[in-house]
Amino acid sequence: MSSDPSSLHLSRAPRGVLLWWLAGAIALFHIATASGYGYFRDELYFLACGEHLAFGYVDHPPLIALVAAGVRGVLGQSLFALRLLPALAAGATVWVTGAVTAELGGRRFAQALAMTCVALAPVILSLCTYLSKNAFDLLIWAVAWWLFVRLLEQETTPRWLALGAVLGVGLENKILVLCLGLGITVGMLTHRPAAFRTRGPWLAGMLALLLFAPYLGWQILHDWPTLEFMERARAHKMLELAPLDWLSEQALQMGPFSLPVWLTGLVYLLTSERARAQRPLAIAFLTVLAVLLFSHGKGYYAAPAYLPLFAAGGVALERLPLFQSSRLRAALLTVLVLGGALSAPLAKPILPVETFVHYQASLGLSPGSSGERHEQGVLPQFFADMHGWQDLTATVARVYNSLPAQERSAACVFGENYGQAGAIDFFGPAYGLPPALATHNNYFLWGPRGCTGELMIVIGGERETLEREFERAELAATFHCSLCRPDEDDKPIWIVRNARVALDVMWPDMKHYD
Repeated sequence: MSSDPSSLHLSRAPRGVLLWWLAGAIALFHIATASGYGYFRDELYFLACGEHLAFGYVDHPPLIALVAAGVRGVLGQSLFALRLLPALAAGATVWVTGAVTAELGGRRFAQALAMTCVALAPVILSLCTYLSKNAFDLLIWAVAWWLFVRLLEQETTPRWLALGAVLGVGLENKILVLCLGLGITVGMLTHRPAAFRTRGPWLAGMLALLLFAPYLGWQILHDWPTLEFMERARAHKMLELAPLDWLSEQALQMGPFSLPVWLTGLVYLLTSERARAQRPLAIAFLTVLAVLLFSHGKGYYAAPAYLPLFAAGGVALERLPLFQSSRLRAALLTVLVLGGALSAPLAKPILPVETFVHYQASLGLSPGSSGERHEQGVLPQFFADMHGWQDLTATVARVYNSLPAQERSAACVFGENYGQAGAIDFFGPAYGLPPALATHNNYFLWGPRGCTGELMIVIGGERETLEREFERAELAATFHCSLCRPDEDDKPIWIVRNARVALDVMWPDMKHYD
C-alpha cells in the first residue's frame, strides 16, 4: 500500500459511493431473480435441520440450520424469504471486495474492476442463488481477507482477535474455513515468522477454537460422523478430476473473461516490490488451492480464495500505463459485464427452462454435474435439483389418502435421501402427511420418529429388496419428472406392510452417509 498520505486519501475517496452502488446493484439482482425454478434440494434439508436445532449435523456445522430456523420464524418460508439473506450476502461480499481493494491502494477503477469480477463470477452467482452455507461462506472469507490485509498493514492484538473471531464463526458455518486458517498461517510463517513470537496469532487461534468447540464437542459425542460422511462422499459421490481439468474448471467457474485480472493479481502479489507487505495473501491463496486440488475438493470450494486476487489485480492493472486511458478502462469493464451477462443464465436460473435448454445448446454445452457422479438429464444438476419436489409430495399424498383411515393413522413415509424426506417435511403438512423418515445423513440421527414399520409408504427402492424386509410390498404409484435429475425420475412409490424386523432394530444397519 502506498505510504503517501495524499495517495491514500485519493484511493479511498470514491470508495463509499462506488461500493454501495455496485454492492446494492448485485444484491437487487439476486433479490429480483430469487424465485428461480423452485425450492432447491438443500434448502429443504436445511429447513428440516432447522426443526432439529443442535450443535452439529452429519454433513455441516450448525450455523445454517440456525439461520434457516430464524428466517422461517421471522420472514416465513417463501422463496423470497429464504433467498433474501443470500442475496444480501452477495452484495456484502462485493462491498467487502471493494474495501479490500481500497486497503491495497486501489482507486475508483481498481475497485470497480475487482467488484465487477466478483459480482459476475459464474460460481458466485450460483452460490448466492439459494439458502445454503455457501453464500455466507463467501462473505465470511471476504471479511477475513479484509481483516488479514489490515493486519498485514499493522499487526496488533485486537486485529488478530478480530480475525480469530471471524474464522471461528466461519467454522460454525463451514469447516472449509480450516483451509483459510491454514493458508493464513503458512503465509505468515513464510513472510512474517516473527509474528508467531507475539501473542496475537496464538490468541486468535485459541478464540477460533473456542468458537468452534461446540461443534467439535458434538462430533465427539456422536463418534465423528462428519469424518465418515467425508470419506464416503469422496469414495461414492464426488467426481475426481485430473489436476489440469480441475484447474481448467476453476477458470470457467470464476469467469474466463476475468482470468487475466486474478492472474495479474497473483503475479503482482508474488513479484512486485510494492506488494511485498501483502505477499502472504498470495501464499495463503496458493496453499488453499493446493489443499483443495490434492484432496479432490469440489471446484467451487476454492471460489472465496480468489477474492483478494481480484482486488490485487485491480490495483496492478490500474497502475499500468496502458490503463491510464479512460476508454481502455471502460472497454475492459464492458467486456467483463458482457461476459458476465453471457454466462449468467448458465449459473443462475433466470431463463425459462425451454429457453435455457436452447441457449445451452447454442453454446455447444452439455449439462454440468456440480462435481458429483450423478447421471445428467436435460438440465444441469444444480437446476434439476429445483424441480419436482412438490409434485413428488403430491404423488405420495395421493397414495397416503388412498389408504383406509385406520391405516393412515399408522402409516409412515420413507424417503431414500434427504431431498425426498425434506420435500415431504416441507410440503407434506399441507397434504396432511406425517413427518418423513430417511437414513440419509442427519435424517439417520433423527431415527424412526416413532414409526414401527407396520405400514410404510416408501419412495424408491426395488421390490426384491423390500420383500426381504417386509411381508408385503405393493407398487402404488410411479413419480415422473422429466426436468429432475434422472435418478429422481420414474420413482416407484411403494406401500409396504409388516417389517420382518422392528424398524428401530434394523435402523442402525440402514445408515447412509454421503
